[in-house]
Amino acid sequence: MNIKKIIKSRLSLSILLILFSSNLMAGTAQPPESFQDWLFLLFGLMGGLALFLYGMEKMSEGMKKSAGAKMRSILAALTNNRVVALSVGAFVTMIIQSSSATTVMLVSFVQSGLMTFTQSLGVILGADIGTTVTAQLIAFKFTDYALLMIAVGFILSMTAKKESTKHIGEAVFGFGILFFGMKLMGDTMKPLREIESFRYFLVNLNPFYALLTATLFTAIIQSSSAFTGIIIILAQQGLINLETGIPLLFGANIGTCVTAGLATIGTNRNAKRVALAHVIFKIGGVLLFFFWIPQFAHFIETISQKFGSMSIARQIANAHTIFNVSMAFIFLPFINYFSMLVEKLLPEEAEERGIQPTIFHLDESSLEFPATAIDLARSEISRMLKILGRMNSAVIKPFLSNEEFKDEIYPQLSITKGIIMREAKIDYLDEKVNEFLIQIGKREITRSQSAELYGYMSITNDIEKIGDIISKNLTTLIKKKQNISSDFSSEGKKELIEFHTKVAKQISRLQHAFSEKDSNKAKSIISKSEIYNNMETEFTQKHVKRMYEEKQASLDTHEVHMDLLDGLKMINMHTVNIAEKLSS
Repeated sequence: MNIKKIIKSRLSLSILLILFSSNLMAGTAQPPESFQDWLFLLFGLMGGLALFLYGMEKMSEGMKKSAGAKMRSILAALTNNRVVALSVGAFVTMIIQSSSATTVMLVSFVQSGLMTFTQSLGVILGADIGTTVTAQLIAFKFTDYALLMIAVGFILSMTAKKESTKHIGEAVFGFGILFFGMKLMGDTMKPLREIESFRYFLVNLNPFYALLTATLFTAIIQSSSAFTGIIIILAQQGLINLETGIPLLFGANIGTCVTAGLATIGTNRNAKRVALAHVIFKIGGVLLFFFWIPQFAHFIETISQKFGSMSIARQIANAHTIFNVSMAFIFLPFINYFSMLVEKLLPEEAEERGIQPTIFHLDESSLEFPATAIDLARSEISRMLKILGRMNSAVIKPFLSNEEFKDEIYPQLSITKGIIMREAKIDYLDEKVNEFLIQIGKREITRSQSAELYGYMSITNDIEKIGDIISKNLTTLIKKKQNISSDFSSEGKKELIEFHTKVAKQISRLQHAFSEKDSNKAKSIISKSEIYNNMETEFTQKHVKRMYEEKQASLDTHEVHMDLLDGLKMINMHTVNIAEKLSS
């Protein structure tokens, strides 16, 4: 990362100038009187919020780059233990400081079958706990060290040689900007303390209106952490009390559901279930606490004072944490019931995804998180290999019998039409996956991720070529075979079946090697390839020998026999090409 990149990153120089000019205005504690005073106050608030959101994004990006792959591994290793799921959700979100990122990862794992929808519910509850860390840091006045963090992060990202250290520097830099934005908003709000009517209005704000206002504002800015920070700053400036801050917190918790909801537009049913579960948890939790705000406030005051937290800002941060922790432990024992409720509200789609080409796993909202997007692309490529395996299993049948075969899954199609239909699917997926991979490549990704993208592009190309061999070359041979009155010789038929079985096993091994990232399985494919090539040579020689012996069946079927062997050999070659990329 260089200075030009930082200056060009979304936050324009003109905004920075406004921020610094408004910061100078915020240094005075005089209440705003003129229109110009109010205008500068507005600039300070908007600029501080812009810095906060920008810093949150930079920090989250840095953490995802430095720890994203490890976080994915931790999430993917979840067991059915709901307490483990809760703890992991809290830990992962605390590290990457983005519940949206955690939710997107959950969606990808549920789509890929690495995690059940029920398992994801525990992680959602944990993610809500993880997001409270930022509020605690703001309440502890980490804003006083904002410029130090900016300087340290900037130096690390500029001078570090290791890529991982650069990413950590980017995260620290983002953290610093985040807290500087909070400090700027706090300084801007200082003059408002002198306006008695404004303070009276906030302190006596109706809890329902406070809840509604916070929900709408959080939905607009799509960051509950940002609005929670604003609530804490209002408290630090003495503009609100605890009983006003709590319904504002509740509104921020509900408003953040909008982000998850927007992320699921155009996605599959499981993705929508994750978002709906998030909404149910948040609204359910708020309903449990909303009618007991005075009692809850008294409880928070008592607990906070025991631990020496006298300031309203600290008490609001504690209320935020205790609310989310309480909500998690209230709902955790009933996760299975919530799972059934959500599945009832969003049942499986009645229409069967089948004959028409369609995307199962790719989700454009995941592009913001390259590590997760790559996982989704890998799931779609695994599906391409599965389709390929079905094509290869079907194509041999018409060569062995004149029976009218139907497609095993779609009996309304002949076996040949089933193969052509699947080849159209592979062509469609090849195009869509490569477009998706190119979009990932335009994001800020690591060298290893870049290499992974190029490898996947090459793999989809080989899969598409195998599909063409089966659908174009071998299905054409089926027609030729049907026009011949003779059948293969008994020996020739046995050899073709054996060689096809070996090639089918290679494709099956490839499916496992790719989906499990098993380099040993990939090496096994490569080592067996030479054995199978020798087998093909041996079978060709035996066929030619039978021709010399003038066996009529071998003479009649010679062209089809040789082309079929050659086609299967080409499939094996492309399978090995893919295996070589997986083993490197």
